[in-house]
Order: sequence, then structure tokens, then C-alpha cells
Amino acid sequence: MSGRKRALSRESPESVASATGKRQNLASHAADNLDAMDAAPVFRDKPVSFVRRSGRMSEAQDRAWAELSPFYLLPVERAAAATSVRAGTAVDPAAVYGRTARLVVEIGSGQGHQIVSAAAADPDTDFLAVEVFTAGLARTMLDADREGVKNLRLVEANAPEALEHLLPAASVDELWVFFPDPWHKNKHTKRRLVAPDFARIAAQALRPGGTLRLATDWQDYADQMRDVLDSAPDFERAFAGEWAERFDGRVLTAFERKGLRVGRDIRDLTYTRVSP
Repeated sequence: MSGRKRALSRESPESVASATGKRQNLASHAADNLDAMDAAPVFRDKPVSFVRRSGRMSEAQDRAWAELSPFYLLPVERAAAATSVRAGTAVDPAAVYGRTARLVVEIGSGQGHQIVSAAAADPDTDFLAVEVFTAGLARTMLDADREGVKNLRLVEANAPEALEHLLPAASVDELWVFFPDPWHKNKHTKRRLVAPDFARIAAQALRPGGTLRLATDWQDYADQMRDVLDSAPDFERAFAGEWAERFDGRVLTAFERKGLRVGRDIRDLTYTRVSP
């Protein structure tokens, strides 16, 4: 410290003036940066239920994205974030699918095993997969094309925004939330999808009498889901006892197999959208 003081004492007036000028320039740049930060767009004012990582796609997935997305992938008008949906840009399901039919929406469709299987088994129903991971969407398109599935569409979007802004009110017959990220650490539970605001948005998208199906292998998240939906005025239980029976239409995915392998109980919940 004393050496630094001696070095400072030998600085000439010119060097001191130069240093002062540099400090003033740095301060000016810092102020400009703060102004730029203030002017930058605000993305989302609350945490989302995912962390979007750029997974590497195979050649087949790249080809699927290029060749199949014009048919399967819905175009979306964005707000600020890459997976956002601009308010006031709802689609017309009848125009999207070319017919009027029941609409089933799966949130967090992953690689599409569940929804491709369901769409192939029920060609009279329309299906929409909501997912944020590009590689999973590409895999879904590949499998759907291989199975000849034409009653399925995909959207790359944050699920609550898709439900609130992309789909017209009361347009969905069934909404599926199977094995969402449990965010099991206490500091991360605020990221969980199924929270009171989600119940409101889900109720907006579902028609009266429509069905909300959920499943998880994390007990405390199952408890939270049930508490949230039991308290939601727009929903009522469609099951007796503590938990619903396993949904017959749910295929055994990797998430469920993993939960069973480590000894977790799989919890199903089913709710009905009540009339306003």
C-alpha cells in the first residue's frame, strides 16, 4: 500500500489530469450503459417453468424441421421473449385443422411420445402439443410423419402464454399436464407451472365441462397441484378419494418409468371445468 502511495506522489500534473479525464470518460460510459439498460425491453415479469437449453439436433431432426414444420408447426407472433406469444393473436382452430372437432392440448409434450400416440389412436380429435425445446418438437414431427398423423399441430411457446393468447377462450376440450418439471429445490418451487394463476389461465382455455388431467411422480408437487385446483373456483374434482385413477390414455413415458424405477408413487389428478 505504501509503495502505491509513493508512486502516486511522483505523478506529474499532466498525468493526473489524464487519469482524471479517463475516469470521467469511464463514468460517462457507465452512465450510457445504465441508460441503455433502462431502455432495454423487459422480457417477463415472473419466472417461467422451464430453462431453455439449445439441445443439439440430429441430421434427421434438422431435416424434419426444414421439411415438416410448414405443416405441423404453428406460426406465432412473439412479444419480447423467444418463446412468448403476443396478446391478441389467437388462432382459429377450425382454420388450423380444416374442420371442427374436439381439441386436446398437451403442455410440455417433450419428444411427443404421448401426443403422437394419442393422435394416431383418435383421428377424429385434433391435438396440439405445446413445447419449448426445438429438438423435442423436431422429434415429434418425425414420429407424427412416420405414423401418418395429420390431426396434430405443434407450437413452440411458453405454455401459459399459449393458453392465454394463442387459443380462443373455451376452445379446448381436454388439457393435459403430464410430469411437468417439479423444480424440487425449495428455492426453485416458484417456477412450478401449476400455481393459482395457471388455474385461471387453464380455465379460460377450457370449455365448460372440459377436462384437466395432470400427473406427477413428485409427492409434494402432487399435493400442491391438488391444493391449487381444489381452491380454484372454476374447477371441481372428477375423482373420488385422494387421487384419480391412472388415465388409460396416457402412455408409459420415460418420465413415468424413471419415477417407478426409483420407487416414487405416480399421482394422477382429474378436474372438470365448471360453468361460469
